[in-house]
Amino acid sequence: MAAMTGDPLRPRPTDHAFLGRDPRGASGEATYAGALSFMRRPYSRDLAGVDCVVWGVPFDAAVSNRPGSRFGPQAIRRASAIFDNDPQYPFRAFPFERLATVDYGDCVFDYGRPWEVHACIHAQATDILAAGAHLFTLGGDHSITYALLKAHAERHGPLALVQFDAHQDTWDDDGERIDHGSFVLRAAREGLIRPEASIQIGIRTHAPHDCGIEIIHGEDMDHLGIAGVAARIAARVGAAPAYMTFDIDCLDPAFAPGTGTPVAGGLSSREALGILKRAGALIDFVGGDIVEVAPPYDHADITAIAAATVAQTYLGALAARRG
Repeated sequence: MAAMTGDPLRPRPTDHAFLGRDPRGASGEATYAGALSFMRRPYSRDLAGVDCVVWGVPFDAAVSNRPGSRFGPQAIRRASAIFDNDPQYPFRAFPFERLATVDYGDCVFDYGRPWEVHACIHAQATDILAAGAHLFTLGGDHSITYALLKAHAERHGPLALVQFDAHQDTWDDDGERIDHGSFVLRAAREGLIRPEASIQIGIRTHAPHDCGIEIIHGEDMDHLGIAGVAARIAARVGAAPAYMTFDIDCLDPAFAPGTGTPVAGGLSSREALGILKRAGALIDFVGGDIVEVAPPYDHADITAIAAATVAQTYLGALAARRG
């Protein structure tokens, strides 16, 4: 509830997303009221003194099955409102006390010129990274990760890719077109990622290439467990700068029905969050994203809540590492 001033009829203003000025502060407003941003972070394009940027890319024209993830950033922001203010589980801390964070709004592009979208993503992500901010992106379909990897690799060098997914996304393309099932192969061929330090978690389909990337299949959860998978990730990545991409279809459809290419037999929300929390404490993540949330197929915001919690856990781990 909003904190009251001396006059109970004139409470402190809500809409922290627009009226808040402190990227470290909390909003103090009810979860069901006010303008929505990710975890009520102030909307801002001023990155002076900002540690982390949350940004949306509402694009889904590169999917091979069901569209709808263009509405993903909206849904994730809406679901994230419940995380405002309180110490965040399981970190026992409010992450933004250590991690000054703003919501940068959404990527700007012309939907009538879809062939230019990935160049727009790359250019705008490059500008954010040039300001020295850590970038976490809300998708959007998984093709957007190619442009994000390109921007991050230009700043940090070739990256270890930590990919939570039901699919390897290593299908062939002609070197010009790009879709959500081919971006990993393209990134490997262009040297954006280091396959020998990269790993995919939750895979439940077959693809034509593995690119030398280690694979943990969905069924491997049964014998590895949360701690075992996190240890495998940490061992694979080592000290390399890493990029985390989380396709929400890594989760079983019971935990994430709202996605374009659901595959049975996936991770539970608890398993995925436990792995991410443990891996985030050990790995130097320099950027990340959550993609493929398609609200038209969701029920009671189940998928959006899971995605918002993935983002919250990622940021919580990042804040914890900064001490």
